[in-house]
Amino acid sequence: QVQVVESGGGLVQAGGSLRLSCAASGIIFSTYAMGWYRQAPGKQRELVAAITSGGNTNYADSVKGRFTISRDNAKNTVYLQMNSLKQEDTAVYYCNADLRGSSSWYSRRVLWGQGTQVTVSS
Repeated sequence: QVQVVESGGGLVQAGGSLRLSCAASGIIFSTYAMGWYRQAPGKQRELVAAITSGGNTNYADSVKGRFTISRDNAKNTVYLQMNSLKQEDTAVYYCNADLRGSSSWYSRRVLWGQGTQVTVSS
């Protein structure tokens, strides 16, 4: 399955911007739909942005218009540009395959990386 290393998180003031990077391996990267997920303490992990192998994108309503997902297949890398950050965006951000079309059996067995912490202050 996909192996990833996430980077680019940090502490930023509300209204600021960050760009997250995800370097992937272990798969034929260009054939996979990829996504960015986030998880805040005590909450479930949620998909915030996804991009197909063909470049089509989807966003959670909470980030639409503020976040942009992109990919560079030559570098096996997925990016998440985050603008106009809000305190509610504070979470650990993870990169993985887009699992929306996967079975629950498979999804429970997917391995997650360490993620990258994004903290938005007032």
